[in-house]
This record gives sequence, C-alpha cells and structure tokens, in this order.
Amino acid sequence: MIEASAAYLQLRARFGELALREPGEDEQHRWLAHVLNGQAYRFAQPLTFTPYASARACSARCRFCSETLIDESASGPMSASLRPGADYFDGLSRALRALRGVPLSYSLSGLENTDDPDWLLSLLSTLTQVGTAGPVIEDRVMYTNGAGLATDGARLLPALRNFGLSWLEWSRHHDDAAANQQIMRFRHDEAVMNQDVFERTLATAQQAFPVKLICIVQQGGIATATDVFRYLDWARDLGVQTVIFREFSVLPDRYRRNVTRRYIDDARVPIDTLLTACMADPAFNAQFQPLALTGGYYFWNARWRGPQGMEVVFETSDYGAMRAHEESGAVYKLVFHANGNLCSGWQPSRDVLWSAHEQQ
Repeated sequence: MIEASAAYLQLRARFGELALREPGEDEQHRWLAHVLNGQAYRFAQPLTFTPYASARACSARCRFCSETLIDESASGPMSASLRPGADYFDGLSRALRALRGVPLSYSLSGLENTDDPDWLLSLLSTLTQVGTAGPVIEDRVMYTNGAGLATDGARLLPALRNFGLSWLEWSRHHDDAAANQQIMRFRHDEAVMNQDVFERTLATAQQAFPVKLICIVQQGGIATATDVFRYLDWARDLGVQTVIFREFSVLPDRYRRNVTRRYIDDARVPIDTLLTACMADPAFNAQFQPLALTGGYYFWNARWRGPQGMEVVFETSDYGAMRAHEESGAVYKLVFHANGNLCSGWQPSRDVLWSAHEQQ
C-alpha cells in the first residue's frame, strides 16, 4: 500500500526509514500464541480490543460513516444495528477473562460511546474490574464526536480519567462549525455542534487527558494545503497538541455503491496528494520536521513535529488490505460485539473466535 503512494519516495527521503507495526513472519517475539474455545490462534503484537459501542443510534450522521457501508461478502446484521442485552457486560467480562495474559490496548469505538452515559460508565467499570484476571493493558484510547461529553462531561470526564485513558481522539472535520455540521450532521438537539460548546468542552477534556483532533479530509471540508494550515492554526489556538488528517479508507469492490460509498468516492481527497502539496510549501518545511513514517497491517502514516511541540499526522488506510489480513488466519484485531461474539474483525457473525452464548 505504501509503495503505491505518490508521496512515498519523497517521504522515505525525508524520514529515512519506515517503522513497521505489523510483525514479520520471522519476528517470533511479536507473535503470541493463545487458545480460545479450545483453538490456538496467533495474535499479532501490537493488538487492540474494541468493545463495539452500539447502545443507541449515533448522535451524528456523518456522510462518510463506515458503519453504513455494506460489505456484500458478509452475511447477517451489521454491528451498528445490534443493541446490547441485559447480559452484555457479563459476556464482556467473561470474554476478557478468556484473554487473560494477552497484551493489548483498549480501543473504545463503534458508534458513539458517549451517547449513552450510563452504558459507558458500566463499560469502564467492567474493563477496570476484570483486573489481573483479564488481558494485560498497554494503552486505553477512546474515539468520540464529543456529543455526550458536551452534555454529561461532569460524569464522564472524571470516569475516563480514573479509567486511565491514555488519550482521546475527537472527530472535528472542519474549523468552521457550519461547515463541520454539513459533514457530521449532528442531530438537531446536540449542543456539541455549536462552536462555543465544542471549544469549551474540549478545554475541559484537555485538563483530564491528552486530546487529539481527527479531521477526515474531503471535498467541501479540509481539502487543500491552505485548509490544512488554517485548521492547524485554529487547533493550536485551542491548545491541541496533536492533529491527525485522515483520508477516507480505500474500499474494495465488495462494498456496495450505496449513498455512503458514492459520497466517499466523489469527495475523496488523496492523502498523498494533500501531503505532497504541504511538503512543497516553504512555510510547512520551516515549521514542521519529520518525526516518523509508520506502516501498519492496513494503514500508513507520516508524523511531523511542529511549533510548541505540536504533532501533525497524515494517514491513510485500505479496507482491502484489512480484510486480507483477517482472512490470513492470524489475529490482528479483537472486537466484542453486542451479540456476545468476540471476532477478529468488524462483522459480528464472521471470524468468530469466542462467543458468550457458547460458554454458559
């Protein structure tokens, strides 16, 4: 994937080397053997675990939302359509115990974790209470649009801090609130759509843990080098130390051309084109220095260090590469779905490694 990028040669010249997060077959120390339900698996290191958040429909209706893409190679309902039952947290606790001793990081994502504060508080409690009977935790990261933090931050922010959240990744796809709303389409009663509420809530969150802003680049949003520089100036004024600019994930043909897929295809801004334009600007080169070029099992990113220690990341990913790795037999990702299935991917009825309903 990296070699196909038009910016790759320039990046290698600037960064000098590529750091690989994906373990090679000969790197035995980066593979972990673990048995689930009587079957041995090879877990890649590093590894992330996502308790997929789907307690209620999302407070935003982002035009590019990956949860509304339809993978025609999958069968059964999508995880976004499932709602956790009364036994969800019991099943999650048992799944974590089945992963005892496995080094991994919590990656809290799915729909919007903060939309149901009580569910999120129960989730944090469950993840904490398993303690040494569960996996060995490295990082704890949550992805959010901030909706629940704007209304229930007084409860959620202290709980997330006490949970030991390593950092928060907050989606805000434009520095102008009206333009951001055209992209994220928050429901009409969500306060976080307003710029003053967003900025005030962000400032409060930053007192509890590091917050990284996530901007999906796209036509009608952040699409040019000039847009990037303006967004960075805005983020810096807010005290943000890390901004991540992401391209829409590259989609293979198996994803149906529905309204979401058509939007992604039509509004895509290739990250290599955008990054090349930034690198051609003398002002960017004067302010930002190469930090790291990293390749994962289905993504790559280029990280830069700028004024006052600000970090800027340009990133892209490929769902075709992700699925190829899922089909390889090795485990690169763990997802616990609302139906009680622990899977090695985002489909709740595919690549099932363990199920709460088979472990009674």
